Amino acid sequence: MTDATRALPRSILYTPALSLDLVVKAWSYDADVHLIDLEDAVPPPGKAAAREVCRVALEKAPAPANTAVRINPLGTLDAVRDLLMLAESPVRPGIVVMTMVDSPVEVRLLRDVLATAGAHPEIYVTLETPAGVRAVDAVAEAADGLILGSADLAATLGVEITWAGLLATRQAMALACARYGTACVDTANFRLDAPEVLAEEIERVRELGFHGKVAVHPGELATINRALRPDAAELRHARRVTEAVRAADGGVALLDGAMVGPPFARRARMTVERGNAWNARFAPTGAAASGAGTADAQVTDSHAADSRAAEPIAADSTAAEPRSAEPLPSDPEAAR
Repeated sequence: MTDATRALPRSILYTPALSLDLVVKAWSYDADVHLIDLEDAVPPPGKAAAREVCRVALEKAPAPANTAVRINPLGTLDAVRDLLMLAESPVRPGIVVMTMVDSPVEVRLLRDVLATAGAHPEIYVTLETPAGVRAVDAVAEAADGLILGSADLAATLGVEITWAGLLATRQAMALACARYGTACVDTANFRLDAPEVLAEEIERVRELGFHGKVAVHPGELATINRALRPDAAELRHARRVTEAVRAADGGVALLDGAMVGPPFARRARMTVERGNAWNARFAPTGAAASGAGTADAQVTDSHAADSRAAEPIAADSTAAEPRSAEPLPSDPEAAR
């Protein structure tokens, strides 16, 4: 996917397809994307029943385009049955999440298979194998989104799920996703008893360039949404940056005591475009809780007046790069 201005989800809530009531209840929580999990969260004996739950839930989904289904690994019989269920379902999810992917060939194969049934969902890949990490650039080009699968990857590497242990993979994901405009989503936080760990992890992945984060408990959504969804002040500042650089004839300007130039304006334009795209797709179901859905409306032409505070800087000046509820009985291991 190469469209850098498309809507990127900031929060994805995983719910196991263990019962219809459980899945339907999850829709009351404020997540950009609600994911129905058919993989690790469902024990092998319950796979058939989970597929039926998923099919019925899709028919009841308030926003199928923002509903995802995580299928079993391609090449397994369970995956074949998952795909048959999706192909025959009268309502299809907007996103299908793959697991244990080693190469972009698998992504293209899944697209082709679903297309024969007239289904064209976005394809997200859970990056959780060493082979997949090695091919991350090609996988990011073939997919619409990457999700870090920390548990399986750490287990294969024989390391603990720590920031240092997964930093190289996160950096590779961020670079690959930026190259192709692919959604970059961080793994779930497994320390449900330590909210400070979640907050620190979000701040760190923001600094790397990640767009969103997985949640396996609805109580985490407020923290994720507050940190990662478009913010009115951020959008307002981004517009002021672009206006300041424009007023400087595309050169370097001084805005609120900080130097801004073309690279800053490019980032600011992307911030505004992605904010607008997010509002158009996700805000109708999430704006009430976060206030982000009205962010764009709150930023009016007053940003042009604000830009008068910007002073042009001599063209030979150099500018540094910008620095950047109620619990559900879901298994934290479900969102590896």
